[in-house]
Amino acid sequence: MASEYVVERQQHIDAPPSAVFERLVDLHRWRSWSPWEDLDPDLQRRYSGADQGVGAIYDWEGNRKAGKGRMEIIEVEPDQRVVIAVQFLKPFKSTTRQVFALQPEGKGTHVTWTMTGPQSVATRVMGIFTSMDKMVGKDFEKGLAQLKADAEAR
Repeated sequence: MASEYVVERQQHIDAPPSAVFERLVDLHRWRSWSPWEDLDPDLQRRYSGADQGVGAIYDWEGNRKAGKGRMEIIEVEPDQRVVIAVQFLKPFKSTTRQVFALQPEGKGTHVTWTMTGPQSVATRVMGIFTSMDKMVGKDFEKGLAQLKADAEAR
């Protein structure tokens, strides 16, 4: 079994890379497209660090579905790439690296959302019944569809 798991989804968005990038690099704007924002209407959010870009931090805590965790933007290449370190604290502990890669495509943008994380004992046991791709892939698809709608509505 591999030491890491990978979940990846792609989407074409009819908006320039700059329009997509600005929605990724500003964690406050995730509320308009993130697939997890509707898991808990009472979700508690805290923003700290930089307003956007490297050093921007988003902590959340919610019901069992939303869990508790922290995201921090750790790398940015304007209009090309955003890298985020994510720590999940509840319902289980894990760390992931999420990368949004943006490529100009015609008059729009080809977006690739990739998450990698270590194959822990918990993910290996879960892998007997399902895979991280099956657990999270649909969320990525929903998020990319919502990101597309948000960026194209600009």
